[in-house]
Amino acid sequence: MTNSPISPIEAVNTAINSHNPFTNAGIVKEQDVWGKGVPDVPTLNAHASNKVFQAIEFVKKSKSSQDKVTSIAITAQQGVGKTHLLSRIRHELEKVGGALFVYAGGNNYTDLNFVKYQFQQTLADSLSKTGSQEVMQWQEIAAAMANEGREKAFTPAELVKKFDKAYKKNKDVINNLQKQVIKHKSDADPYVLRAILWTLSETQVPYAIKWLSGEELAQSNADELGLPNPSKTNQDREAEALKNIQQILNLVGYYNSIVICFDEIDVKNNSTDDGFPTESIIANFVKILHDTLENSALSQGVVILTVMLPETWRDKVNSIQGGTPDRISKFTQRKPIDLKPVSADYMVQLATVWLRDYYTLKNFIPPHPLYPFEESNLREYGKNKPTVREALRWCADNFKVEEEQLSNDPFERFELAFTRESEVKIEEYIEDGCLIAEALYFGFNTLKGQTIECVMIEEITNDIKPKAKNSNFINFKIIGNENGKEVKIGVAVVQDSQFTLNACLKRLNDYHTFDLTRGCLVRSQFKIKQMKKTAATYSLLNELILHKGGENVDLIEDQIRPLVAILAIYQKRQNYKLTEEQIFDFISKNKITFDNLLLREILSDPSGNMPDVDDGLGGLFDDEDDTIPDVNDEDNLSDLFG
Repeated sequence: MTNSPISPIEAVNTAINSHNPFTNAGIVKEQDVWGKGVPDVPTLNAHASNKVFQAIEFVKKSKSSQDKVTSIAITAQQGVGKTHLLSRIRHELEKVGGALFVYAGGNNYTDLNFVKYQFQQTLADSLSKTGSQEVMQWQEIAAAMANEGREKAFTPAELVKKFDKAYKKNKDVINNLQKQVIKHKSDADPYVLRAILWTLSETQVPYAIKWLSGEELAQSNADELGLPNPSKTNQDREAEALKNIQQILNLVGYYNSIVICFDEIDVKNNSTDDGFPTESIIANFVKILHDTLENSALSQGVVILTVMLPETWRDKVNSIQGGTPDRISKFTQRKPIDLKPVSADYMVQLATVWLRDYYTLKNFIPPHPLYPFEESNLREYGKNKPTVREALRWCADNFKVEEEQLSNDPFERFELAFTRESEVKIEEYIEDGCLIAEALYFGFNTLKGQTIECVMIEEITNDIKPKAKNSNFINFKIIGNENGKEVKIGVAVVQDSQFTLNACLKRLNDYHTFDLTRGCLVRSQFKIKQMKKTAATYSLLNELILHKGGENVDLIEDQIRPLVAILAIYQKRQNYKLTEEQIFDFISKNKITFDNLLLREILSDPSGNMPDVDDGLGGLFDDEDDTIPDVNDEDNLSDLFG
């Protein structure tokens, strides 16, 4: 950086005053574990992450079946960086491989009476996330199963690309593949094995994962996949879940090591009907997993991490009888690994990595890497041994330059803020579905009591119930009156994967469960066009638009930009010396939201027209050989491996 010209200080200061990267930086959520992650200082609490990687190598190389399952307890006070650490482990495994990753946060368990069934769902969902080979972790395992015993191995991405075309030419492909794999895995549940192989299919993967999670399929989908589909109660699913979990982990663990992380086991969920709290239930479940996984000496092994507060370990878990503490921290001989607070040196390093990412994103070269901080101030605060959360909060509070002179006229201050916030590059937020949903939610809140597109807006709520079933997929609901009839529009913004889109559309179509009269999907048109007509997701979108009266609204840059801008102004209103009332008044007077075409499109009567998508005849397979011969030999898999 020292060899490059420094950016104009006015531009750098303007950026600092308009965007604080440390806002909410100390709160690491589940999406940070799975998504891009947060800036990390690899040496901070490296003793803990190194121990986890040592445990992975230990179970992988061990010749004893008894050592194929091990465990580590990690303790730290709130904000010290427990989830930061898990995010580091997950992203390192994604980068270099070595193990599959399963994340079970404390909020995953909404009903402790069904903890096994909910973990089965968590397991299926975690393995649907992208692994080290740029496909779902399920697909990595399915490819390893399919390649076993073959001289020429195909990458998971190659098999995913070939599978649907091979199946279209020869319906026996899945049966033949199952026969081949079961020769090597005769003790595996044939249906679990078959469902995992089905994840190689881009069109069937959502249904295969749903089945693996323990949910019931539409009978037509179950018939297509050749999987049993009995109707079950949650009590039935809970009773069967442990067996299913064991079958999945034993089969998956043969091909790759698995790291299972139980995070925040002290979260205050409801207790069971018997009165047992979360930490007791999870601790007992970890013990059950440890004792019942039947890993052979050929297995790649399982490492179970359990993260908790020090007092949870000291006062609750460590006092449980029956050997539970030994099973929860086996690798470290019943001694939990305690995370350490930030020191003066780490305070400097923490600020450095966050600022490096910030200035890289902004394409700025600051006067020095720590600008606007001074190293001496960072070190002085670091002497207090703050938690990571406290350190980042200090950075948030001190990330500012000398206050600029603002106009005495609040309207001029609003105009300045609107101009400044509108200049944020679209690339910085167009993929952030959560931010866009928040901007839409805020925009609609400025319109309460007004009639737009014949809808009188009465209420906007982001409290979508039942919460456990929604899982934050439907972002908010608009409640109003249209020509004398009550309307309840569920709005969901989806800018990420097809799998997330599939899960979201299922909920948008479920008007009864979520009390909707209309479902609205907001997604960029170019992402919608990537969908294939042969995909399950297209069927769900077709159901929403043509059968349920819902709609798909295109996310257009010029229409979302002003909404993101006014949300930013509202969030930074103290910086701009504006009150909430002034902001709402200026938004109203300038009709920023009233005339916004994106908000109007969400409220307007759906067109009933399906968007243009891939016709399913081209795309990924354009360069494939279309002359693959028909297969007569039932064990021939040449159309998949040819």
